[in-house]
Amino acid sequence: MHANRPPEPPAPRFDVPEADAFSRPYWEAAGRGRLLIRRCRAAGCGQAHHYPREFCPRCWSEDVVWETASGRAVLYTWSVVHVNDLPPFGGRLPYTAAVVDLAEGPRMMTEIVGCEEDGLRIGMPLTAGFRRLEGELPAGRPPLSVPVFTPASSPAQGQSSSVDQPSSGEARRR
Repeated sequence: MHANRPPEPPAPRFDVPEADAFSRPYWEAAGRGRLLIRRCRAAGCGQAHHYPREFCPRCWSEDVVWETASGRAVLYTWSVVHVNDLPPFGGRLPYTAAVVDLAEGPRMMTEIVGCEEDGLRIGMPLTAGFRRLEGELPAGRPPLSVPVFTPASSPAQGQSSSVDQPSSGEARRR
């Protein structure tokens, strides 16, 4: 580095969700190891949904509330990602992107951790855990945690757990 040259700005992050006034309860709960979903309270509906929205995607009612999910799910589908050059995903290759069916009904996009690809099976039981986002976050952003899932036979069975995120240069081995 040249003495008169300013330091390089940090690489942009593509894994930091935007926490706004509406989604703040979701992200604060995730930081405490709780998964929230939304449930419609309209007569004749009662549908739970995820991702959080201010209205029910089934009946369009705005009478929806936050609810703590059990953290239990089953694997619907997955794909092992071997190439992703967006920071910080490249340092976590390979990783397993997945869609899970939450016990409460909604389907959710997530990541499976703590399981080899050949150990994955459609319908296998899973348990929610949370990965704390580490490293340089944009100015003013509080630390965030994102939900990930592990096989239910892991030590975290039946309860949410914290999952360590590998450093940007450390590839996670499965």
